[in-house]
Order: sequence, then C-alpha cells, then structure tokens
Amino acid sequence: MTVGKHILVVEDDISLAEWISDYLLEHGYLVTVASQGDFALEMIAEDTPDLVLLDVMMPVKNGFDVCKEARTFYSGPILFMTACVEDGDEIRGLDAGADDYLTKPIRPQVLLARIKALLRRVSDEEQKQQLVFGSMVLNATAKSVVIDKRPLDLNANEFDVLWLLASKAGTIVSRNELVAQLRGFEYDGLDRSVDIRVSRLRKKLQEASNLPYKVKTIRGKGYLFCHDGAAERVL
Repeated sequence: MTVGKHILVVEDDISLAEWISDYLLEHGYLVTVASQGDFALEMIAEDTPDLVLLDVMMPVKNGFDVCKEARTFYSGPILFMTACVEDGDEIRGLDAGADDYLTKPIRPQVLLARIKALLRRVSDEEQKQQLVFGSMVLNATAKSVVIDKRPLDLNANEFDVLWLLASKAGTIVSRNELVAQLRGFEYDGLDRSVDIRVSRLRKKLQEASNLPYKVKTIRGKGYLFCHDGAAERVL
C-alpha cells in the first residue's frame, strides 16, 4: 500500500470518478476529484498532486489542453484515460505531455499497475538526484543540504563543490577536475576560487554538525569526501 500519495482524478462522469476514487482509496492513496478542465488546472497548481489521472473529454477545457497547460508548471506524471481508440488521439495526448494512456472501460488492476509504475519511475528519478550520508541529505534539484532535519545554508557554488565531492565519496578528486567541472576550464596553477569554496564549505559543515563525514585536503592530490578517519584507508 502506498499511503499518502496524492492522485487527482479529473473525470466528469461522476459515477466513474466515484468508483475510481473508492478503488484508489482502498489501496492507500489520497484522492481528490475535479469534474471540469479549468478546475483541474487550479487544483494541480494549488495542490501539486503526485499523479494526475486525466480524462480527455471534459467540459470547459478538454484533457489535451489541460495537459498542455499543466506542463508549463507541473512535472509530475499525467495518465490519460479516454474512450477514444484512435492512434492519433494517443499520439496527441503524448505530444501534449502525458506519460501514459489508458482506454475505457478502465480495468482496475491495469489502472493500479500503471499508476504504480509511473510513481515508481518518479521515485527512481528523485533518488538519482539525492545523496544520503547518515542524517545528511543532499538534493541536486533543489541544491539543498539537510543535516539532522535542519537545512544547511550553502550558496550554489558551495553546494556544487559538495555535490561533486560527495558523489565521488571515498575517491580523491583533483583540483584540476574540480576546476574543470565547476569553472569550465583547465586549472592554470593560479586560480584559487575552488580552494576558497572548499574552505568555506568545510567551515560550514564543521559548524553545523558533528557528522563523521568530512571534506579532507589530500596534499598534492586534491580533496576527499569521506567518513572521518577513512582518509588513510583510501590512500
């Protein structure tokens, strides 16, 4: 059961909307319903559901238009459901930004399987954007660091250094590589901007927490993000 995942059902057939809602509620999802396309857009913008289940034939604004407009501000999965069986309609829906397509009559087990697959894909993508070290969580999309559930105040440059070092935890990253990745040019032996970023980052990490994960300077080689005391083992 996937408790807490919010699904917005956009369907003007009240009986079908109620059936889908009841079915999804039984499987642990939170469900809200919109019966018009314009209402759906407002709810997507305000509530940011985890998934939108969207009928094509809707009053006021059809599903194609809803999907196209929603994609300007909503990145979650959109699953179309429609009585249309023409290939052109499916292509039009996918071109509008839908992630998947179901034809009516809706089969409950197929609906559930498609929803789970889309939510799992989103979860997998989000995990690729996160690094977790004990109570420290780095999020690349938001460029944020949370330690013991408290945000760490880093600017974008400091975060980029930490992400690069943490993504290669346990491996020495040379100054040349840091400069190339962060500044876009080869290290000329004079540029000290990366060293300044590392110094500020290290200070903020030390002030924020007693976490055993540290940024170490490896003389003549570069920098290392590692568990405290592990530098000798890596070397």
